[in-house]
Parts: sequence; C-alpha cells; structure tokens
Amino acid sequence: MEYVQERIATLHEFGEGDGMSEALARDAAAAVGETAIVVPMTAREYESPAAERVLGELERLEPSPAAVFVPVRAAAGEIGAFREWLDGFALPIRVLWCNAPGVDALLAEAGLAGDFGKGRDVWLALGPAADGGDAVVVHDADARSYEGEHVRRLLAPLTMEYDFSKGYYARVERGRLYGRLFRLFYEPLVRALADTHDAPIVDYLGAFRYALAGEFAVTDELARRLRAPRAWGLEVGTLGDAYETAGFGGTAQVDLGRHEHDHRAVAGDAGLEGMSREVAAALLRVLEEHGVDLDYETLPERYRAVGDDLIDGYRADAAFNDLEYDPADERDQLARYAGSIAPPGSDARLPRWTEAPFTPADVLAAARPWQNRRIGSRSQD
Repeated sequence: MEYVQERIATLHEFGEGDGMSEALARDAAAAVGETAIVVPMTAREYESPAAERVLGELERLEPSPAAVFVPVRAAAGEIGAFREWLDGFALPIRVLWCNAPGVDALLAEAGLAGDFGKGRDVWLALGPAADGGDAVVVHDADARSYEGEHVRRLLAPLTMEYDFSKGYYARVERGRLYGRLFRLFYEPLVRALADTHDAPIVDYLGAFRYALAGEFAVTDELARRLRAPRAWGLEVGTLGDAYETAGFGGTAQVDLGRHEHDHRAVAGDAGLEGMSREVAAALLRVLEEHGVDLDYETLPERYRAVGDDLIDGYRADAAFNDLEYDPADERDQLARYAGSIAPPGSDARLPRWTEAPFTPADVLAAARPWQNRRIGSRSQD
C-alpha cells in the first residue's frame, strides 16, 4: 500500500470501506449544490459515448450542481443540434457558444483577440461559473470511465479549507501505459529542472502526480484569479496561478482511480507533438515569472537524459505488470518533444477575471445569441 505524501496534501484511495468518512462525505455532497461545473466540449464530443457518460453521471448527483457550464466550440451549423442534445439531460446546463460572432467581437473590442482552444473556452466559462457557485469544478468530457463521485472527491479538500484540488489517476488501457505527454515530456522536464534549480516553484510543479490532468476544483475566489493560456497550456498555467494564490499549504491532490480517455496521435500540430509546444511555453513562462533562470541551450539534452532514465523505469514497470511496451517508440517521442523546449515568446494569456475588461454577464450575452431572441424567456439555457 502506498501512503506517500508529496509537498502538497495527497489524498489516496486506499480501497478500504466506503471511502470518505461519513462527516466528510456529507460535507462534500452538500458542497455539490453550491458548485458550478465546467465541462468544455468541441464538435467531437457531440453525442459521443464518453460525453454521454459524463453528463449522465452528473445527472445522478444529489443534490444537483448549482450550474453546469458547457463551453462549446462548434460551427454555426452545428450549435443548434448540440444545444438540443444537451437540453436532453436533467441538469441546469448553460451552453456557451465559444466561437459565436458576438464572443469574437467582445474579445476583439477588448484587445483580447488571438488564438483559441481549450484554455480560452474554459476561461470564458470561469467568470460566469465563479458567479454561479462557491466553488468551480472543471473536467474534460472525454473520460469513458468517468464517475459523478469524482466531483465530490475533488470538492472534499475544499470543505477542509484547501483552495485548490487537483485530480490524479492511472492511465493504463488496452494493456499499455498511456499518459504519454506527462510521462515523457512534463515529468522528465521538471526533473531536469529540479536537478539544477533549487526553487520552490519547481518543487511545487514536481509535486503533482498527474500535472496534466484536466480535472480540478477551485474556490470561486481562485477561479477569478486564473490567467488562462489559450489552448493546451491551461493545466500548467493553472498550476502557476494556484501556486501564487494557494501555495503548498492550500493545495491538495486527489486519487480518482483509473481513467480511460480518448487518445491522440503523436506527430503533427494536432497531436501530442503540437501539444508539447504549448505545454512547454506555459511551463517555462511560469518558471521565468518566478525567477528561475533557464539555460535553453543545455536544457533539451538534460531533459532527454532524464527521459532516457525514466524510460528504463517505465519498461521495468510495464514488464512487472505484463504490459506491452516499446522503448524505441518512447525514445522517438522524447526526441520530438525536445524540440519544444524554447523560450516561451510573447504572453497571450487571458487576464484574471478580477482584471477583465468586461463582465461575466457580457460573456453570457455574447455566447448565447439565441437568448437575445427569447425576450422574457425563463429558459436557463
């Protein structure tokens, strides 16, 4: 049995009894009714089995969440059917059409036009969600193994006075190790940095067992203080802001068991290779902001050396569990990801909601143009 505590509070699933103590389970369940949940989706999630499971599990929560914000990125011809599908769930769903013309105009007028992706979508929902609940839970919609209990587990630390709660879980599917971007990029990069930098921010970033997990919970106050990278750097950017606001003492991570997710190819801008560039930019920007002096000339090779050692460990672990493993393929990924380690460039993050040039109500109006055609409607959507 593994009991290790990291530099942040680490809440394990030991598999004994029914889980949380009766008092904590009661507090966590009650917190659901005061919580806004954010579930970002794109056209690929429309009627997908994974998204159906996520929303179906949320329907079973008692009490029901205060609100479920679904920021959707879809073409104009798709958003109507998407909304109709989401309306079929017995949940207080608020659909936000993230690429609606009004949203683009709102951001452009505020000087915030630019790239878009998951980070921008979630950010658009964070302001309204923070207004709609005492806490905000964010998670992906592509987990085929999702359970509504994950919401209560993420909220449990917040009922114990933590400000930030991050989920972690095993990524073992189809007889193989997954979680490749974390295992083969984030983890060896942070370890390489820890070898040469004695900085608290490096320790903090290294304390998370699955730093790239999309599942987390924050207080409404912290939700308003997140500066979101616009795409796949969201998870790492969130850690940087959580460090500033919650710190080691206000942060917890929670065991969510084992997850089965959709998988991406490695090569190309749409694959893990492209994602690694955005994760690298977010991570290295966080480090630079906190005074870590990075040697970009030597860091890629140091990263690869640490990655090589980790691959030896992964190979042994896979053999111990009778899992399929291809060290050559994993080393090829190291080489691809090493090219992502470079100065992060200009900062295109979206601002904290405490400093935003418009209000959450402005976003709700821009992202739900169909409401403008329903004057006097009582529809929650």
